[in-house]
Amino acid sequence: MLIGVVGKPSSGKSTFFNAATMMDVPMASYPFTTIEANKAIGFVRVDCVDKEFKVQCNPRTGFCTKGTRFVPVELVDVAGLVPGAHEGKGKGNQFLSDLSRANALIHVVDASGSTNEKGELVPQGSHNPNEDIIFLEEELDMWLLGILNKHWDKLSRTPFESKTQGIMLLTQNLSGIGANEKQVETTLKKLNLLERPLKEWSEDDKRTFAKTLREQSKPIIIAANKMDVPSAKENIEKMKKEFPGKTIIPCSGISELTLKRAAKEGSIDYVQGESSFEIKGELNEKQQKGIEYIKTHVLEPFKSTGVQNVLEKAVFELLGYIAIFPGGTKGLADSKGNYIPDCFLLPPKSTALDFAFTLHTDFGNKFIKAIDVKTKQLIGKDHELKNRDVIEIVHGS
Repeated sequence: MLIGVVGKPSSGKSTFFNAATMMDVPMASYPFTTIEANKAIGFVRVDCVDKEFKVQCNPRTGFCTKGTRFVPVELVDVAGLVPGAHEGKGKGNQFLSDLSRANALIHVVDASGSTNEKGELVPQGSHNPNEDIIFLEEELDMWLLGILNKHWDKLSRTPFESKTQGIMLLTQNLSGIGANEKQVETTLKKLNLLERPLKEWSEDDKRTFAKTLREQSKPIIIAANKMDVPSAKENIEKMKKEFPGKTIIPCSGISELTLKRAAKEGSIDYVQGESSFEIKGELNEKQQKGIEYIKTHVLEPFKSTGVQNVLEKAVFELLGYIAIFPGGTKGLADSKGNYIPDCFLLPPKSTALDFAFTLHTDFGNKFIKAIDVKTKQLIGKDHELKNRDVIEIVHGS
């Protein structure tokens, strides 16, 4: 799974990315601070199963705090997108291509309205952030349409022996956006285009197909950043009113980053996503003032900085992923004595066989059966797994 972090320049995108991953990429209030795409690891919270088995887990990746497992997720931060990005403006084609593998996108929007469409500073509240939401989605749609048009002459002249072949070839020619056959088929059915030959599609059909496929293959969650700025409150309400079908989460990337850095230095005790912190070290006057501001203007009114909420909404609600723990009925420790060392994030409707292949190709190819460790029940390869299952895979040698 890969989550793309996108937005116009100076929206706080790289600050959000740093806050989510603790990777120090350049941050500044001018366009194109980020030139190359950056990849790093963030974490989403899962209720660990160790307390149910009365053991202390030893995560191989991520970490566990007070019964909460932090499971790694890969994020990619691309340079800010500007109007005309799909035509190559601002190195737009390169940046859009960096998003091709992303399963979902986090659109970081400057909710304070203090940067215009090019990412230039303007008086606070003078820019309507709703325009940024529309602009970015239109750029993505035009990017996808451009890829479709690039191959259209050849595709529209190709005779398909079956619908399946048509879906397969269409998907292959759209590989540049990372869409799969299921997403293409779902889009065709939704638009009643499955029965129509490509040569009969109108320009409107192609545009609608591009937009709908983008919604299927690159779902978007909106991180309404800079929520603590006075002008942001009214703007966030306007966003929710104009886009009722979108998931919009208020957040403050700089607050989360500040708290994490202070915790790393040992100045405070803070766990990402929580609503409070405890001062445990010496703070200078500037640090004390900043920490108090975050407490008063972010954590108390909003109950968190929102960054962790955005990540988890993207993974568990937007994409519907579930967390699965490998285990064994004879014990939960691996060969090194580590209890419940792994936790995997799987797409919705994943089966026991899917999980076996996730663990190892041989486990899938030589699958015999699976066991639900919590209930001790045997389950078949087609058994659909649910969140926080603990599964043992039995396979041939």
